Amino acid sequence: MNIRKDMDNVEIANLLRAVAASYQIEDREENKFKIIAYERAADAIEHLSSEAKDLFDEDKLDEIPGVGKSISTYLSEIFTFGKSKHFEKILSKVPDSVFELIPLEGIGPKLAYKLVKLLKINSPNAVNKLKILAEQGKIQNLEGFGEDSQKSIIKAINDYKSMTKRHLLNYAEDVAGLITDWMKNNKNIIRIDTLGSLRRKDSTVGDIDIACSTYKPKEIIKHFINYPNSIRTLEEGDRKASIIIPGNIQVDIRAQEPESYGSLLQHFTGSKHHNIKLREYARSLDPGLSLSEYGIKNIKNKNSKIIKYSDEERFYNFLGLDWIPPELREDNGEIEASLQHRLPNLVKLSDIKGDLQIHSNFNTETSHDLGLSNFDEIINKSNKLGYQYVALTDHNPSFGKHSENQIIDIIKRRKETIEQFNYSYSKGNHSRVIRMFNSLEIDILKDGKLPISDRSMEYLDFALVSIHSGFRTEKRQLTSNVIEALKHPKVKIFAHPTGRKLNEREGVELDWEEIFCFCKDNNKWIEINGDPMRMDLPDYLVKDAVKYNINLTMGTDAHHVDHMANIKYSVDVARRGWAEKMNIINTRSLEDFEKMIL
Repeated sequence: MNIRKDMDNVEIANLLRAVAASYQIEDREENKFKIIAYERAADAIEHLSSEAKDLFDEDKLDEIPGVGKSISTYLSEIFTFGKSKHFEKILSKVPDSVFELIPLEGIGPKLAYKLVKLLKINSPNAVNKLKILAEQGKIQNLEGFGEDSQKSIIKAINDYKSMTKRHLLNYAEDVAGLITDWMKNNKNIIRIDTLGSLRRKDSTVGDIDIACSTYKPKEIIKHFINYPNSIRTLEEGDRKASIIIPGNIQVDIRAQEPESYGSLLQHFTGSKHHNIKLREYARSLDPGLSLSEYGIKNIKNKNSKIIKYSDEERFYNFLGLDWIPPELREDNGEIEASLQHRLPNLVKLSDIKGDLQIHSNFNTETSHDLGLSNFDEIINKSNKLGYQYVALTDHNPSFGKHSENQIIDIIKRRKETIEQFNYSYSKGNHSRVIRMFNSLEIDILKDGKLPISDRSMEYLDFALVSIHSGFRTEKRQLTSNVIEALKHPKVKIFAHPTGRKLNEREGVELDWEEIFCFCKDNNKWIEINGDPMRMDLPDYLVKDAVKYNINLTMGTDAHHVDHMANIKYSVDVARRGWAEKMNIINTRSLEDFEKMIL
């Protein structure tokens, strides 16, 4: 791999994942925690709002959650000398072509290594070379493979090549935040907002679009193109400009006088389909009506002047519509609902009373990763967020490495520790009492079985179940597995239900109608996971769940207290799915929630 002093965050994250992959291929028991550490550090750096190199220059690498002392030292070597002897030693054992194949869905490090060795695939263009060999039928004849494996690999390559790289919402927000902070230094800024998919809170964002209200557009544009982190200017006009910033991200800005600013916001926020439907509706009122970023005008009336709107509410009201929240502007029935005054009263961040998926550093001896924060840290963060309760949902103990009695002992010990902590905390001098519920995130195994016994389940307040393997299982079977797991009386929540990883893998195929019906009939809940890489249940399924009157929960899947702030992304997804406060379980008070889990 090409290691340089000036590596950006994405390149560093890819480097760290390559090191983790090398340790996996080496396949030694002592590498387990190294693999987890490198993958965690890669995620942390990829989602930073500042470049890691800048943090190094400020001597703040150690402050990145998930980046330990060793990894920080190796990164410091790269930023100082342009190389790391440790990384070079680890990576030298694995051909570069392996790392090219790993991003393909279903091809992990070990399988990629096997394919490279058996087929003698070299870099560069390893993916193209693998596709050619697969189409020639060379894979199905390899030991351990077959025709189905070959078809799966071809599909994975085609899916990978068709995937357009978009930025996760949290990263786009952080980048936009840095730019808007810079823009606010200019005294001529009256108001500034994001536009497009970023304002609609879509799970991924392409270019970043920003709007400014000002009486001096030219000065605003000049200030914008002087943004310190700009790599180059693509366009500079009187009211619009475009720049490229690190990560090859394009940022566009539009400046407008205050009296027309509402029109600008409306025009550049809605999806293309929303705006087309809105124009069609306007023409149904009067064929001469024309909508633009400057206002509304009747183009068939020569004496008509453009009507300007300083706010969006008046723009929509002129057309006989209620104001439509940005998250809903996707042409999914929002214009019709607005016309009939039936838009939902969307759930708000301030409605949330607790987080129902948090991982602590309590050692459950799991095969998954542990959290990084202790109970005290989680409670203190919960207090700052104004919560009444949280659920500790560490992964279940490893099924293959423990006997049933050992698993029971671990879960019993954890229950006693949580109860003791809750008691001590309630007796302390605190501004509010926050209850920690004793839960686990439990793997759904083959045939819907759970890896812990009924005796172990008795020690839990309730449980979450989730899919962590078998992503290619046939739809009918996987649906059956999920429902079987949800049947357990202690199981309340189906967590990150599709199992998707944005920009990495698609979600699993399930019969959602059957799952919704089961959850409705059996009082089971479905999670909206706020991890920015998941945002799962996706918004379109949230809307379906709302129609079925399914109870939904919000959880951050936090593995560090800093990640608990990601609850806002659960709220974003819920709002895009038309969810109201009543649809979300953790808008209930502690007293009401306790009654619901009995």
